[in-house]
Amino acid sequence: MIRRVGEPPKAGQRYRRRAGAYAVLVLGDEVLLTHQADPVPEFQLPGGGVDPCESPLRALHREALEETGWTIAAPRRLGAFRRFTYMPEYDLWAEKLCAVYLARPVRRLGPPTEPGHSAVWLPFAAAAELLGNEGDRHFLLQALRG
Repeated sequence: MIRRVGEPPKAGQRYRRRAGAYAVLVLGDEVLLTHQADPVPEFQLPGGGVDPCESPLRALHREALEETGWTIAAPRRLGAFRRFTYMPEYDLWAEKLCAVYLARPVRRLGPPTEPGHSAVWLPFAAAAELLGNEGDRHFLLQALRG
């Protein structure tokens, strides 16, 4: 069973299942997060939805590059969580199935190409406090414990 974080599903609301892949990116004593400005400013683990016919690992590499400008290597799956949420950018009620990986940032190719996103390096404690959802925070702390 995949642990649920956040709000329970709303009675009578239909949700579309949306698979996603997210990365805990550690370098030295800092972690690389993405800050999404809209629709609500929020710090997040880099990552996002798995497109049709795309593998979760391919999506992980693509999303990390789009949201941070960094290439990544050696992803190792930490686990998964699910959350029920409204995604205003897609006008979609979604059951997000979030697979989380620990990976190594390799090289910065440039700024994020995803509109409204910026890459931010933060010390571990600050990153854990600023992450916008409980699932991201759980897996960041798990990765840091080793």
